[in-house]
Formats: sequence, structure tokens, C-alpha cells
Amino acid sequence: MLKLYTAPNSICTQKVFLTLIEKGLEWESEYLDLFKNEQYRPDYLRLNPKGVVPTLIHEGRPVIESTLICEYIDETFPEPSLVPASPYERSRMRLWSKHIDEGIFEATREISFSAMFREKMRSMTEAERTGRFDNIGDPGRRARFLSTYEEGVESSYVGQGIFAFERMFREMEDELSSEREWLIGNRFTLADINLIPFVARLEFLGLLDIWTSERPFVQGWWRRAKSRPSFNGAITRRLTPEQISAMKTSGAKIKDRIVGRRLELGKH
Repeated sequence: MLKLYTAPNSICTQKVFLTLIEKGLEWESEYLDLFKNEQYRPDYLRLNPKGVVPTLIHEGRPVIESTLICEYIDETFPEPSLVPASPYERSRMRLWSKHIDEGIFEATREISFSAMFREKMRSMTEAERTGRFDNIGDPGRRARFLSTYEEGVESSYVGQGIFAFERMFREMEDELSSEREWLIGNRFTLADINLIPFVARLEFLGLLDIWTSERPFVQGWWRRAKSRPSFNGAITRRLTPEQISAMKTSGAKIKDRIVGRRLELGKH
């Protein structure tokens, strides 16, 4: 049996859920409360030294990093395949993964943090908040958290995130066409899976149209993505009405300023 360590509304785990469902696999989940710092428990750090989710356990061994977990699942359980057949198309698939891992992941985290989690952290005690920051470890990651906590949408890291989404959606619109359903031709692959949860977070925050209102091919891709049964099973069904409402309310508070910052940065 596969075991997956996750946290409620974890975007990176949603990638793994999508992969597992598309493969028709069964698994058990163990949820960690990130606001109680359960990801820093010694037993969990032995599995995932970064203290992040998700972590997959297969045959008693941990697999970490969501992009690598998805590829591991596809290779271990090869049917139906979620990777393209040719080496060239596989390289194209991995370029979209790099988009996520080298920019969109942090962009989504910073925008989400400024919209929702910043307020949660403000309600913590000083000791709880300090403990959360001290446990981060990596100086660069800690600096991003501190900046977004202190400055919100005005943080330079949020600005970088707005630009990262602009670049990604522009490239998606260029790649997609009326004859092309998915990012790698007409086959649904890990390229699409890696992007879907991050686009979903923007939609739940009510911010997606900022980048997609004038991009019809991206809109078509998104309609197709949401129509797959795995989308409901991996994302929508796992969210409570309270979580959905909180995202919508939080996103509405920052939307005008996100629009303004996008214009300031130059949307092109």
C-alpha cells in the first residue's frame, strides 16, 4: 500500500493526487498540521529532511519532491502512461515541470501567503510565529516568508510571482492552439498535471482571470482540465466549503492590488 504524507489544501500534494487517480491507484494519507509545526517532528524529518509535504512511502522507502514523486509513480506503475513516448516530447514535458519548480511554486506560495496565511500567522502567539520562522532553516526561504509576512502584496517576492505567472501563461497561450488540447500535443501528461493545482489555486482565490481573460487557448485548456474526473477527486472534493470560502474572500482583498502591480511591472 502506498502512503502519502500531506497537509490540508497542499498544492504540491494535489499534483500527486492527480497522478494517483489518473493511474487508478489506491493509497492512504496521513495529514500533518503545518500551523502546529507537525512537519518538523523528528520522525517526519527523518523521512523528509526539508520538513515539507508531500512525502510518498512505497515499500518502506520515502520519495520526496512532488515532481519526482509523480515521475516515480509513473515509472513504477507504467499503465496508463502519463509521459510522452519520444525523448524530445519528454524533454518538453520536463520544461513545464521546471516552470513550476523554478518559479511558479514560489509565486503561488507568495501570493497565497499574502492573501490567506499571513492573516493566520498574525493570529499566532509570538512564540508560535517565531518557532515557525526558525524551523524553516533555509535562509532564502526564510527571507521570502518574512518579507511576505511583513509586506504582503507589496513584497518584492510577490512581484516576482506576478511576473512568473505572466510569463507562464504567455508561453502556454503560444504553445496551445485550436488543434492542440494539452501542453504536449493531444495527450494528457505530467506536464498538465504539474500545472493544474497551481492554476486551480489562482481560480479559488478569484485571481485567475487577471492572466487568462485575454488568452482563449489557455481558457480552453483549463476547461478541459477541470472536466477530468481526477480534478474533482484530487482537488475539489478534498476542499471543505470553509476552505473554498476562505480562499475566495482572501483573494478578493488583494485582487485590485495584484492587478495594479501587474500593470506596474509591465504585463508583457
